[in-house]
Amino acid sequence: MTTATSTTPANLMQTMQLHAVRDIRPALVPRPTPGPGEVLLQVASVGVCGSDVHYYLHGRIGDQIAVDPIIMGHEFSTYVVELGKGVDSLTVGQLVAVEPAINCGHCEPCLTGHPNLCPNVRFCGTPQINGAMAEYIVMPAHNCFPLPDGFSPVDGAMLEPLGVAIHTVDLAHLKIGQTIAVLGAGPIGLLIAAVAKAAGAGQILMTEPLAYRRQFASDYIADEVFDPTSEDVVAAVLRATHGRGVDVAFEAAGEQLTPQQGADMLRPGGKLVLCGIPANEDRLTLTASVIRRKAITIIPVRRMKHTYPRAIRMVQTGMVDLAAIATHFMPLADVPHAFEIASSYDDGVLRAIIQVSEQD
Repeated sequence: MTTATSTTPANLMQTMQLHAVRDIRPALVPRPTPGPGEVLLQVASVGVCGSDVHYYLHGRIGDQIAVDPIIMGHEFSTYVVELGKGVDSLTVGQLVAVEPAINCGHCEPCLTGHPNLCPNVRFCGTPQINGAMAEYIVMPAHNCFPLPDGFSPVDGAMLEPLGVAIHTVDLAHLKIGQTIAVLGAGPIGLLIAAVAKAAGAGQILMTEPLAYRRQFASDYIADEVFDPTSEDVVAAVLRATHGRGVDVAFEAAGEQLTPQQGADMLRPGGKLVLCGIPANEDRLTLTASVIRRKAITIIPVRRMKHTYPRAIRMVQTGMVDLAAIATHFMPLADVPHAFEIASSYDDGVLRAIIQVSEQD
């Protein structure tokens, strides 16, 4: 395995740290060592997620505030470098995808099968837990999922957003032939639509203000895509469903208006699934009469759970195309540029990928 920083001393590693809003700097820090049940991993690829961009632009998501310098990055694939004591499930040199949430395993949510709701979770790249925009990272062995032959490091990194999409569609209990709307055609919205299609959605409608993303969504998965900056998207969805409304509306934009739009375009008895993270206003506003009269079920999404094996199978069998969504590739030193592109929606970006290391 090789990196772009081969002159770094063996006991140190290169990282990129967020110090303040729009302030990302390189830093040399001690290379970590694995403890019992852990593995040392050499980072291969890392995606720049929308939640990473929130920290970059605003320094916070809700009440999670980046105070001290932090290494961002939670969508990542790695090569196994060193096994901690007691680890026999992995082999050195393996390419693995990594579940970024380290849950406690002992609380009620963990013990009842909902580790994504663990109140003690340590999640990579969120204050104050360092993430994967570094040469190396230590993780529990059980968070690592070996990738089959033919998977690239980029595929491995993209399994995390795909996992979020799988969990999101799971929560909707989508039935074959049902109609859906996805508000927001960023990577998560696109993957939600792709998973819903694989699960049997009969009609996929999307809304998106950016022209290049509307075009991509139309080519990639959507039956119709509507522009909220130039038309009434609720009226457009109702027209497309002959006045009935959709069975499920997936909110994946994180904007103040989109949850209400989702509610308005639902049929009576429909489901509103909230996946988007508000950028800088930590509130949700819905018209009570619409929710009550339609008896809408509101379902919030908290990350994902138990999705990596299915995500791997979906890619392996061609049920979803991950490669098309990864549009930009940069080395670790260019993390600031990657965040600028991602935050400004420049150059047709969907998902920017940081390529940290590669195999010889």
